[in-house]
Amino acid sequence: MNRVMSGFFWISLYLLVVLVPVFLMLIPPAPSGRSFWLELSVALGFVGLTQIAVQFVLIARFKRITAPYGIDIILQYHRQIAMVAVSLVLAHPLIIVIDNPSRLKLLNPLSGNWASRAAMMSVLTLVILVVSSQFRERLKINYERWRLLHLLLGVAAIVFAQLHVSMAGLYTNTPWKHAIWVVTSAAMVMLVIYLRVLRPAWQRNYRWRVAEVRPERGSTHSLVLEPVGDHGMRFDPGQFAWIKLEGSPFTLEEHPFSFSSSAERSDRLEFGIKSLGDFTRRIGDVPPGTRAYLDGPHGAFSIDRYPAVGYVFIAGGVGITPILSFLRTMADRKDHRPITLFYADNDWDSVAFREALAELEEKLDLHCVYVLKEPAEDWKGERGFLTGEVLDRHLPKEKLARFFFICGPPPMMTAAHEALQERGVPEARVHLEKFNLA
Repeated sequence: MNRVMSGFFWISLYLLVVLVPVFLMLIPPAPSGRSFWLELSVALGFVGLTQIAVQFVLIARFKRITAPYGIDIILQYHRQIAMVAVSLVLAHPLIIVIDNPSRLKLLNPLSGNWASRAAMMSVLTLVILVVSSQFRERLKINYERWRLLHLLLGVAAIVFAQLHVSMAGLYTNTPWKHAIWVVTSAAMVMLVIYLRVLRPAWQRNYRWRVAEVRPERGSTHSLVLEPVGDHGMRFDPGQFAWIKLEGSPFTLEEHPFSFSSSAERSDRLEFGIKSLGDFTRRIGDVPPGTRAYLDGPHGAFSIDRYPAVGYVFIAGGVGITPILSFLRTMADRKDHRPITLFYADNDWDSVAFREALAELEEKLDLHCVYVLKEPAEDWKGERGFLTGEVLDRHLPKEKLARFFFICGPPPMMTAAHEALQERGVPEARVHLEKFNLA
């Protein structure tokens, strides 16, 4: 099954799963004599609840599901649709009260029944989940603690919602309907167990060790891993993996980093890591021999998915990492298709991997264009920001026949993307890699 058909299949299945609860409501026996608004509120609640349950599938990192889109797109969708799902769930009690204000007493834990109390607990956990996710940095919640909190709140929301549906009993009043909801909730909890228990247990059989931590320019390090045993990891250039260091595979501290090494080497993996946070600032102090565990490869940002007569790569800062994997892979394959690389950074000393890029220019049909925000006075290259005018001076004449790959800080990617659109580059030929997977 090709990527287009596979993507269509998963979207169709997703819509079917989300809408099934509404269809189940219409199958007799169903409550009668209820107002339109009351039925609408219940329908919204069921759809929202199912959407929340499906989120457990989206975060389980199933490669067969994420492959057509890329896991970065999946996780972005997860963040956005989760807000929609929570809004639908919140609309459920709100419409019920607006339809009949006397039902306001159900929102009082002291005057309500056990079904309404379970519903309020589910709503409360969802509100805490949203607030802690949206304002994690402002609340100064540690990333690992937030992940654990996020997981526990999600499970609690599903469990309390299931209790509410079961105790209310109006739409699960037959054994088969009730069984479907119980099985669905149990399946979501099993997915959590798979992701946090079974998969890490499997990773223990495929350990890695830190072979080298090599300092690079621009507060960047190359983390080099080698397998403990005769296994390796095949990946496409441009993909990434979640890395766990120094602990057991069951730790919640794992971080995604792009491969910077050639995809032709499955037994020696390199990752370019810039010092940007607590974990990355410690990379330079990791001693050789440290145990490591990998979950990957993941991602759809790869030249192997989009063969072309040539490429244009646009990088900013540490966004050079996956593009370096492109170039090293092409060099190992003796691939001489033409490449233009735009690389933006603050100054010449901050340009990570510039020596490696110089070597690759000797091996490839590669033209590097460096754009420095604060260059030295004697700098003869491009200055300032990577603008459309800079692109005009260096883009190849046959640019519409090439594929474009952009990776870097969000403002730079947005500006470069818009500049390419203004120059008539088809949207289907532009691919972006976003850093934020948290």
